[in-house]
Amino acid sequence: MISKTLPSNTSKPDIPQSDTSQSAALVELPAYAELYSLSNFSFLRAASYPEELVEQAHALGYSALALCDECSLSGIVRAHSAAKQRGLKLLIGTVLALNSTPFKDSESGCADISEAALDLRLVLIARTRRGYGQLSHLISCARRAAAKGDYWLDRQMVEDNLPEECFALWLPNSDEAAERHAFQAAWLQRVFGSNLRLAVQLHLRGDDRGELQRLTRVGERFGIRLCAAGGVLMHEPGRRVLLDTLTAIRLGRALNKLGYAGEPNNERHLRDRARLAKLYPPALLAETINIADACDFSLDELRYEYPRELVPPQYTPSGWLRELTEAGIRERWPQGVSPKVRNLIEHELGLVKELGYEHYFLTVHDIVAFARRKRILCQGRGSAANSAVCYCLGITEVDPARVDVLFERFISKERDEPPDIDVDFENSRREEVIQYIYAKYGRGRAALAATVITYQSRSAIRDIGKALGFEDAVLDHLSKAIYWWGENLEQQLADAQIDRTDPKVKLLVELAGQLIGFPRHLSQHVGGFVISQGPLTHLVPIENAAMADRTIIQWEKNDLEALGLLKIDVLALGMLSAVRKCLDLVSEYSDEPLTIQKIPAEDPAVYDMMCAADTIGVFQIESRAQMSMLPRLKPRCYYDLVIQIAIVRPGPIQGEMVHPYLNRRSGKEAISYPSEAVKSVLARTLGVPIFQEQVMQLAMVAAGFSGGEADGLRRAMAAWKRKGGLEHYREKLVTGMLDRGYEPSFAEQLFNQIKGFGDYGFPESHSASFALIAYVSSWLKCYHPAAFCCALLNSQPMGFYAPAQLIKDAQRHGVEVVPAEVNKSMVSCSLEAVETAEVRVPRQRRLRIGFNLVKGLSDQAAMAIVEARSGGAYVSIQDLVFRAGIDRRDLEALAAADALRGLAGDRHRAFWHAAGVITAQGHSSPHSISHSSSYSRMTADLFDDAANVDSDFGLGVMLPLASESQNVAGDYAATGFTLRRHPLALLRDHLARFGANCSEELRQLGNEQMTKIAGLVTCRQRPMTASGVTFLTLEDEAGHINVVVWPALGERLRPVLRQAMLIGVVGRVQESDGVIHVIADDLVDLTSWLGELSLSSRDFT
Repeated sequence: MISKTLPSNTSKPDIPQSDTSQSAALVELPAYAELYSLSNFSFLRAASYPEELVEQAHALGYSALALCDECSLSGIVRAHSAAKQRGLKLLIGTVLALNSTPFKDSESGCADISEAALDLRLVLIARTRRGYGQLSHLISCARRAAAKGDYWLDRQMVEDNLPEECFALWLPNSDEAAERHAFQAAWLQRVFGSNLRLAVQLHLRGDDRGELQRLTRVGERFGIRLCAAGGVLMHEPGRRVLLDTLTAIRLGRALNKLGYAGEPNNERHLRDRARLAKLYPPALLAETINIADACDFSLDELRYEYPRELVPPQYTPSGWLRELTEAGIRERWPQGVSPKVRNLIEHELGLVKELGYEHYFLTVHDIVAFARRKRILCQGRGSAANSAVCYCLGITEVDPARVDVLFERFISKERDEPPDIDVDFENSRREEVIQYIYAKYGRGRAALAATVITYQSRSAIRDIGKALGFEDAVLDHLSKAIYWWGENLEQQLADAQIDRTDPKVKLLVELAGQLIGFPRHLSQHVGGFVISQGPLTHLVPIENAAMADRTIIQWEKNDLEALGLLKIDVLALGMLSAVRKCLDLVSEYSDEPLTIQKIPAEDPAVYDMMCAADTIGVFQIESRAQMSMLPRLKPRCYYDLVIQIAIVRPGPIQGEMVHPYLNRRSGKEAISYPSEAVKSVLARTLGVPIFQEQVMQLAMVAAGFSGGEADGLRRAMAAWKRKGGLEHYREKLVTGMLDRGYEPSFAEQLFNQIKGFGDYGFPESHSASFALIAYVSSWLKCYHPAAFCCALLNSQPMGFYAPAQLIKDAQRHGVEVVPAEVNKSMVSCSLEAVETAEVRVPRQRRLRIGFNLVKGLSDQAAMAIVEARSGGAYVSIQDLVFRAGIDRRDLEALAAADALRGLAGDRHRAFWHAAGVITAQGHSSPHSISHSSSYSRMTADLFDDAANVDSDFGLGVMLPLASESQNVAGDYAATGFTLRRHPLALLRDHLARFGANCSEELRQLGNEQMTKIAGLVTCRQRPMTASGVTFLTLEDEAGHINVVVWPALGERLRPVLRQAMLIGVVGRVQESDGVIHVIADDLVDLTSWLGELSLSSRDFT
């Protein structure tokens, strides 16, 4: 039972106290449980986070709190975690609006139902585990019956999915006629019986006494007990303005026109119990406690059951898993498995059986097996790569014989939570895998996890600004002025050029700052699937996603982890799609098909290319930081590549592990170990801990940690900057190492390195998985640059580089790239055989730009052009329009991209021809006109070249030819790149007059020499671990230039640094181990030199 007086260990409410009588009165405050509160997970209906409501309820001495978001349990896990931490009883409920009109006649769902369509509102609160399942299922039914973000519910649906073990709080409108109340009460009593209560909400709206009397009469008339309810929409009254603003956003109105839809006062917050005692009769407050006492359910009771149908009848789960594992052993090691690996496998199988995870491994194996049957590239990564069993099952490709694996990083007995296997699939084919899962397990047992889409700076400014009545032009200006770095909105708007003294602007910035981080809506997780043995809707509500044939649960990844529920990550990796496309392209012109398995391992030429930092487009080692590290680390084998990928991460950098490793690798520093046990862990990384697993292993061998304790240390490492919690481990770690004879300096050094991993350190298993793909993509780039670039272009967007940089890089590797052309291009970029006047060159291919890179050209038009071209090449623009049936926008997109040059010549003439054709068509698209025979004859007559129609209208000679600079600008506008001369080449003579060097001249200048350079900004990066330093990547006609901008200069020239598309730099050359940077002393915005040329950069933190 819940105590009906204030618990002694509960924080006291903020009530003025002046004497002992007031203190005595405090003890006599009535106990109260809030039965009706909404959080911001009701999406634009409430103004507080679930955690804020829990904390405030605890501070006010409430006995319990019911979180009842509208037709949603999205915020309940956050509230649950906060309530457990505070020791507050949490009740789980929802508020629902029932529709009075039949589904087929309903114009919309119930989320914003009109009063005319509203039948009644009620709050449902789960009493038991069964009642929770019923509640979750009813929410699912209502959500599945409506479009994404809405729900639909009527009395019949409630009766068909009756939540028998839930309390029902009726929220009557006391202004309604007595007959309507009778109609509602009769149904509610019949359906809910003794679980029915009538909720009384008193919000000081001028007639609380009369409201109480009216609802009391309703309760007495129908024999329904009354209880107090707050209808809480915010944890404290200071959120009132934000609450009304959220309502304005939801309803699409201006704040000053909200009228009665807004709140008349601040009363819909968690009020102190002294105030509640003045408003409500004691019996109504006491009934809240009775209801709370009768609710006996916690989310901790939820238990996940794995799908079982994958085990054949004659096998046990562990027996079938062993059968599959042994088959994998025979396939992976046909000559026999080593004793070391066999011991690993036996250890893993024993722990999996002990913890009961066999079904989980079998479920993931089944999904991967499906992908393999369909020739869909896939690979497990993350902690799962620490599993020898996963390798045997084909889930991962990290051979435990090549990499030291640590199974405790994956599964720990002490951790007592399910493993997490991430599997990457080809981006372009992952949907096949998703639909396989839905088909196999059904929509009632499988759904994607949710992702909570929250307000960010731009969306907050736009939505708040509209509610405050700002003009669209002003909001566009503010949104564009927001830049990706800055700790808060004030800093992000530093260059916005707005009047910060204007009260309206102040309110905008203040409210937008409050709104940032608020949930907007649920979206689908990138691939986290929840699959269950029984109905999933009794575990968590399911609702429709925006994409067709997709459903999601109402919990996100962190919610599932908090409750220890299984999630299988079916992820999409763009590079796997690019690799598959590249393999197919190479296979087309090779003597036999190329597969990943046929790519030779440890090719010196591939590592030569890496050491030269020639890795644009290569998976994981293409970033500025990785390319700067490659010539220093000089990878020469697979494990070097594993280290390369992991070392350029915030954790090793902040832990000061990078330079010691490089110095030891180059022989500048001696390699030493304090003990043989430490050497066994760190020998492979020259005595420097680089991977998470090494930190765990060191804690085990040097400080006596168990595997589970070491995994707890890993988790604390990842969270200590946000939550703290490392000090407990520090004491145990240091004490354990000292007890085993290690020097205090070594213990402190190790602890400081562990803290560095709080800034994100890579697990070795993760890096090992990525290194495999990095090597494959490097090999393809090294030996088949045309096919590799073609595959990357057909897999965009992905990676650090835009098509412009990928194409320039391919050209530097000798690839001939030819432009889009209506008579030669395919829908996607393609390879063409190189032919000379004498012979067709075998296996040499040039890259043809496809229609997929033409901006504004529809997919439908691209396919139509290629399909119609099978009947012969197009002879004129009229012929193209007639046969392919493209519309005006598509034709103009082709003209803009200069893809009509073969039919019309110059870009200007192509536009002129297009305009003439459109006029002749009467501005219509043949797509929208019936292809009757009369229409076909009419069009054929109109565009028949044989009819001697003058297609130039006699004016072609009058059209001026486009200049080179106009063509370059047109290319960038239409495709984002040019195959003509680089814009900097056009400016080189002008730049030379200022003494500017090009990128290829920097190496000849020497270290610390002054230079002037200029380039297009292709990337801006301001890493969180770089103490405010900004890195620019500039591009000129000869290559790339890395520029380092120190914080003081960046702050002084912030508009240039953030906005300029063409930047001039005055600075010093810095060369180290063959890597060149320019340290900027000054920046100049040269964007005006570009004229009409418009560019964009890829910016990262």
